[in-house]
Amino acid sequence: MSEPVPPPPAAPATSSRATTALVLGILGFLCCQLCAPFAWYYGNLEVKAIKAGTSAATNQGFAMAGMILGIIGTIFLLFAVLWIVFFGGMAMLGALAGAAGN
Repeated sequence: MSEPVPPPPAAPATSSRATTALVLGILGFLCCQLCAPFAWYYGNLEVKAIKAGTSAATNQGFAMAGMILGIIGTIFLLFAVLWIVFFGGMAMLGALAGAAGN
């Protein structure tokens, strides 16, 4: 008789922080830029945990993707804030100046 074959090792589970970073990164990139800084933060935490050996290396792809999307989304957020402050503020000043001139 042959010996029973041992079961294959279980695949390492994906970290919830890496998945959260990826989901927030996608949301921050596509529609809700307020999520982007959080994606950057969680992705960075997970990458540090992987380098420290406290998290599985299989999570690195999700963590890096979430972090990169978070960085890009944060840049979009900064541009949006600058647009609102400068151009929106200039429009308000122009409207006030026009109203004061009448």
